[in-house]
Amino acid sequence: MTSTVSRALAFRCRTAVAGILATCAASIAIAVTPAVKQPQVDSPQRVLLIGNSYLYYGDSMHNHLRRIAAAAEPSWAKTLEYKSATIGGASLRDHNIDWLTKPGQIGVKEPFQLVILQGHSAAALSEKRQETFRQAAIEANKLITSRGGKTALYMTHAYVPPHKEANPNSIRQIEAFYIKMGNELNALVIPVGLAFEEAYRRHPEMKLHKAYDGSHPSLIGTYLAAATTFGAVYGRPTVGNSFDAFGEIDAATLKKLQQVADDTVKKFFGR
Repeated sequence: MTSTVSRALAFRCRTAVAGILATCAASIAIAVTPAVKQPQVDSPQRVLLIGNSYLYYGDSMHNHLRRIAAAAEPSWAKTLEYKSATIGGASLRDHNIDWLTKPGQIGVKEPFQLVILQGHSAAALSEKRQETFRQAAIEANKLITSRGGKTALYMTHAYVPPHKEANPNSIRQIEAFYIKMGNELNALVIPVGLAFEEAYRRHPEMKLHKAYDGSHPSLIGTYLAAATTFGAVYGRPTVGNSFDAFGEIDAATLKKLQQVADDTVKKFFGR
């Protein structure tokens, strides 16, 4: 009798635990789903990127992004106004966003329609850094929206060897943190980090990072970031786009990068 009761209790406990775990798993899945799934600005022409060396390596990400956009829509070539404000090794709080976003301050007379914020490469990897970024992003978003613009968050890529903090699980922390922040701010999240992960999964021979540090993007890493950003911000595919970094990226690699960017954007937003 005692044995039967014990087995029944054990079964109930296992069932209860399974239910709790399932509930937790569902909650986690919901927590990492982006609330903003569509571009918040229709074909933005005035765009500001704010960040650090992750944006200026490889001939600066904003240059690639503007050129991809102009190749996709030639009529934009004379109307696109892109600016990039970067400080090496900086966190978001190091930027004077009030000054940067004032109309006319950095050569763009009208308010920026979209401001893309990129945090420190380790912003998501500790509670202290997360809170530092969160506070800076909240304040930045207030300024940006008060001037009629929209905020987008640039999800950074993860470190790879030989970086001392390289960890294959880091991308999950980065993904969850940026989506959580995007949902809090009602901001578009640009899944660059997920595009890097997918590119390495499909094409492990690719060198998206600088070999000497496993942190900064190579030229093709910067191009992948720009292609992913283009798809997220403009809601258009990049496959077939003619911009190839002035011949620096061969046709086969270009097609692979564009396909990864498009597939990542489609999966992330469910578009």
